[in-house]
Amino acid sequence: MTELTARAVDGVRITARDEGRGPSLLIVPPGGTDAASWDAVARELDGFRAVRLQRRIYASGAPVVLPHRMSTEASDIQVIATQLAPPIIGVGHSSGAVALLESARLHSASFAGLILYEPPLPTTELVAGAAGVKARARIDAGDPVEAMRIHLRDIVGMPAPIVDMILTAPDARDQFVKHAAAQVADDEAIDALGLGIDRYRSLTMPVVLIEGSESPGHVRERSSDLASVLPMVLRKVTLANQGHVAHLTAPGMLGCVIREAALEIRGSMRGRVG
Repeated sequence: MTELTARAVDGVRITARDEGRGPSLLIVPPGGTDAASWDAVARELDGFRAVRLQRRIYASGAPVVLPHRMSTEASDIQVIATQLAPPIIGVGHSSGAVALLESARLHSASFAGLILYEPPLPTTELVAGAAGVKARARIDAGDPVEAMRIHLRDIVGMPAPIVDMILTAPDARDQFVKHAAAQVADDEAIDALGLGIDRYRSLTMPVVLIEGSESPGHVRERSSDLASVLPMVLRKVTLANQGHVAHLTAPGMLGCVIREAALEIRGSMRGRVG
């Protein structure tokens, strides 16, 4: 595994983990974590070059500059994409999938297709909304644990007992606290896109959507809303007995689905050329 580096438009150093050989998959990880969270999935992507972006807001020691914008993340994705040989298939997870959608919308020529795992979009209602305001207040008050409790319970939609269990486990709590300020800023950046997703009707590239059978209902509804406006959804894949974190709980299953989706997208490209 090697590291790709590039300079963003504003001079920030952007990095990505680069592993494997073959057609390029540019992976944008979810919020609350870093590029390493997708390493186990990358190892399942035989025959592809798996490039995992380190999102600037979650880089170790990076400042959280407010307001954080999805347009900034879109630009960061683009500077890494320019280092990869086309055709590139983008793979995005959760808020990383939102950032990827914005990058594909603004730089459509960079991507041959997209694989999207549950992007939480403000389709008919905001993602964070009033809960996001409460989470921001707890961050500003120096209480990242409570901010993450609000994020996990009231924004993500995890059951309160499970959230309480997670945040009483020292290792898990420390990990969430580490990225709490970035996670709240990430939520705010999504809501700042505004209600509605008609802007994605212009994405004429092939798309495969992934969801978990056990994911929160609102997450699955938002994915269905997105499917209704995208012009070329090849299919939607449901991961049996999995939720929003299959990259951790079932990396082999997720990797297999992504590999098959990438092959399907490449096959559809050949069909269009022919």
